[in-house]
Amino acid sequence: MTTKRVPDGFPSEFLWGGAVAANQCEGAWREDGKGWCVADINLFRDDVSLQKKYNEEITSAYIQAAIADNQGIYPKRNAIDFYHTYRDDLKLLSNAGMNAFRTSINWARIYPNGDEAAPNEAGLQFYDRLIDEIIANGMEPVITLSHYEMPLHLTTAYSGWYSRELVDFFVRYCATVFSRYQHKVKRWILVNQINLITHESFNHLGIAEDKVANLLEAKYQGVHNEMVACAKATALARRINPAFRIGMMFADGISYPATCKPQDVLATVRRNQMEYFFGDVLLRGKYPGYAFRYFEENAIELRFYPGDEEALRATADFMAISYYYTRISDSDSVKKHKTSYPNPNIKASDWGWGIDPMGLRTKLNLYWDRYQVPIMIAENGIGAFDQPDENGEIHDDYRIDYLRSHLAQAKEAIRDGVELIGYFPWGPIDIVSCSSSEMSKRYGFIYVDLDDYGNGSGARSLKKSYDWYKRVIASNGEDL
Repeated sequence: MTTKRVPDGFPSEFLWGGAVAANQCEGAWREDGKGWCVADINLFRDDVSLQKKYNEEITSAYIQAAIADNQGIYPKRNAIDFYHTYRDDLKLLSNAGMNAFRTSINWARIYPNGDEAAPNEAGLQFYDRLIDEIIANGMEPVITLSHYEMPLHLTTAYSGWYSRELVDFFVRYCATVFSRYQHKVKRWILVNQINLITHESFNHLGIAEDKVANLLEAKYQGVHNEMVACAKATALARRINPAFRIGMMFADGISYPATCKPQDVLATVRRNQMEYFFGDVLLRGKYPGYAFRYFEENAIELRFYPGDEEALRATADFMAISYYYTRISDSDSVKKHKTSYPNPNIKASDWGWGIDPMGLRTKLNLYWDRYQVPIMIAENGIGAFDQPDENGEIHDDYRIDYLRSHLAQAKEAIRDGVELIGYFPWGPIDIVSCSSSEMSKRYGFIYVDLDDYGNGSGARSLKKSYDWYKRVIASNGEDL
């Protein structure tokens, strides 16, 4: 018997892709029968505190004012017009050698209000064309079904995911698209970053704070309903096509202990447990004991409906993570604020996100050790102020350095034994920022000539990082 050889690089079938979200790229926000979705009321603000409020606390009055407002700047409504430019954009991405492309289906294009009995055929036909074009360009479509595009009607007429009715609405939506694209799409991510129930919680759960008595409790009830819906959709997917692979997705939020003081270590462990919680349910199939203690200590009462525990046994096939930065925590930060804070030992991006390539290797090992399922890096990238030079060229060496260092650590994780199946840089083409609605926070290899206020030609041009990523893919990650 011989010792099994350590992998020396990325597997031959590795997915080299890029990731976007429908609400941040498509535009065409009222075309072909699309309904309002939660992203359509995300107003561009120069005031960061107002953006923070949008992402965490939304009232019914704010929603109604946003619906009535035709003067404000809502960049996601028009985005980069991918709805009309996708053929040319996909060709550019394919020319970089990408063999996979992750995007989302805008739920409100398929069910404009979310509670209809029948889908909107025009919306389905758009995704027919889009998915066909992805495949025609030699890329595997990886499709997210809920990426901050919940029909707004489910917030105004119901209470977002806090309302139990959404379980059936979501499963109906999943059934529609699973059946429609069963021979075209293999890998599905049901909910983007399901653990973000504080930051970006309205985008995610659609719960208006004035419609519930206890917002924290409502969020956990909402995510419980959402996880039950995901499990039911997973079981349904396997009946429609046993070859489907269903993923659950984290936004990596595991923090480091700030010191080796036992109280800081324990506080960080307990904090991190409630980050793992979502994966423990969706990948292990039941609620962990620590979660019930957390609910008790925070006066959170959850309602389990008949059949919920049985439904949750339908677990996901793989996990996806978004990884951008790391933070630290201690006993005081956890006790007082239930949060983490920046690590002073690492540099930060222009937006204050701590750059920690080695942390990616650490996290991949932690997730692999815990779940033992294939892992996809579904998002990774750095937002930056890209400025064309006098020749109109963008020399984004900072982006190349960021991605190179993270890919090097991903390669080390594979050598550690992690089953890593794909890498999807976030946004391979410039798109509107999720949280702040800025265009100036750019991630792409492809520059889009639009500013924060929608001014510009919309023309696409290639950055220096485009050629770099093309070489990386051509060498299957050997030439970084």
